[in-house]
Amino acid sequence: MADTASPRATHPRRRRRVQTDSPTDKEREYLEVIYYLAARQEPVIAARLARWMAVQPPTVTHIVQQLEKKGYIVRDGRGEISLTGIGFTLAEAMVKRHRILERLLVDVMGMPWHIIHEEAVRLEHALSPTMEAHIEALVGKSLTCPHGNPIPGTGINYPGTTRLDSAPVGAFFTIKRIVEEAEEDSDLMRYFQSNDLVPDEQFQITDASPAYGVTLQRGNQGITVSPEIAAVIWGEITSASAPAQR
Repeated sequence: MADTASPRATHPRRRRRVQTDSPTDKEREYLEVIYYLAARQEPVIAARLARWMAVQPPTVTHIVQQLEKKGYIVRDGRGEISLTGIGFTLAEAMVKRHRILERLLVDVMGMPWHIIHEEAVRLEHALSPTMEAHIEALVGKSLTCPHGNPIPGTGINYPGTTRLDSAPVGAFFTIKRIVEEAEEDSDLMRYFQSNDLVPDEQFQITDASPAYGVTLQRGNQGITVSPEIAAVIWGEITSASAPAQR
């Protein structure tokens, strides 16, 4: 009897196995970082991504090539990376999920700062639109994540226009946000929270040195933060009235 089976390509089971161009979990992480840098109007180049992700340049090159092949990013003649329309939509949705999850973990569940970033990373990829809507309802009208960075869709820009290491001695400084890179360091996040170096806390800058850092004073309490820590804290120069003692 003649073989009546059609070529393998016509098998209905094979038709459901068509490869998609969806990003991998690692590629999604890169899209988020590209979104962060672009939102802060910082140039997005491979070397910057390598520093953030703590990997070697060849690793970044491979993932960037994959993202470009899948249509999520484009590169110009200088090597600067931009999100395409579909890449931006996907990255913004991921960032929104991440930040509302962080709000849920802090505001509703009472988790400390130093563990919420990793927990949100684990949860965000599995979050359904229905669950996301319920979480949004739980966190209310929050405009930022607990670290002060804006939640997409709220209509606000990054708060804080002055970096702590550039604020003048004698000024009163209100912390507004901690940059996203710092969230990757759980020990650093524990340090911020345990020393009240969190959004909306106010200090007076009593000393500053490029070598030794910035000294902050509130009432009888003082703390000197290193230049590296001062570089990840952004805020506003506020009124000349002394912050309340605690």
